[in-house]
Amino acid sequence: MAIQRGARPTSLKSPDGTLVPVVRLKHTDRWIIGTLALAVFAWLAWTLASNQNIRWNEVAAYLFFPKIISGIWITIMISVVATVLGLLLGVLLAVMRLAHNPVLNWLATLYIWFFRGTPVLVQLIFWYNLAFLFPLLIIKIPFTTIGYAWNTNDVMTGFTSALLGLGLNLAAYFAETVRAGIQAIDAGQSEAALALGMTPGKRMRKIVLPQALRIIIPPTGNEFISMLKTTSLVYVVAGNDLMTNASQIYKQNNLIMELLIVASIWYMVMTAIATFFQSKLEKRFGSEAVRLVRRPSMLQRIFLGSRQTRESATPGSLPHTIGDEVSATGKEMS
Repeated sequence: MAIQRGARPTSLKSPDGTLVPVVRLKHTDRWIIGTLALAVFAWLAWTLASNQNIRWNEVAAYLFFPKIISGIWITIMISVVATVLGLLLGVLLAVMRLAHNPVLNWLATLYIWFFRGTPVLVQLIFWYNLAFLFPLLIIKIPFTTIGYAWNTNDVMTGFTSALLGLGLNLAAYFAETVRAGIQAIDAGQSEAALALGMTPGKRMRKIVLPQALRIIIPPTGNEFISMLKTTSLVYVVAGNDLMTNASQIYKQNNLIMELLIVASIWYMVMTAIATFFQSKLEKRFGSEAVRLVRRPSMLQRIFLGSRQTRESATPGSLPHTIGDEVSATGKEMS
């Protein structure tokens, strides 16, 4: 009996050759729990939507307000640049952590400990007030007067303070992610590369890092999505991001809840778009390995179908269907 790809079998052949009907299990408890969960969710949504203290017409009016839109672009810019800065510095720190040089290893460990041990909010305020320690930022040739100086307050604006604070903090977390990805590669491959005469740098570029990317990319995407929301802390240094602009508006018109809802809607939209591109990156850099450790997103379940994504996300689901399994083992069901 041939089974089409994706079709549910109605019977299976037992070891003695007889066909045994396949009975679909009834999951009554799942239906009851799911119904209760939907009821609670619907009650919460209705309570919020019917609240007379929320002026939904104001939410709609400010959703595409120019100051809100400009804040969104600043939020995206801060997130992208801070993530790139964190990733580049994180790779360097990870290599230092794995180096045989004890000084480099100690310095990388100290950096990671310091930036993971202090809150992001404290780091943002520190960089914004750097002028208290260094009124001037000077670059010059040592032991000469040749150089240039900048007023620290002119350089450390809310935007640059946000980039430094978020990027340097993220580098500490990226360093540990990259280090774990590199150490996950089997040591035998590095030994084989050395046996072929590869230099340590070439071995890292050609052998280790391409494979480590499959492990590094999923948490990297999560860090970027988290960064989109962490930028709301830039509010304390007035970085003109989405949260800063929303707060400036509600301080003038007192529509606090309405503007917070507007900001939340845009944060959720940006998160959904970032999640979509994260899934694209995962497919590009080793979809099979990544797919086994990450469940499909809500957008994937909506657009690709719940059954297909569930099968593709279930560990050990390769091959996808009984038909694939038959072809993979060289057997044929009849």
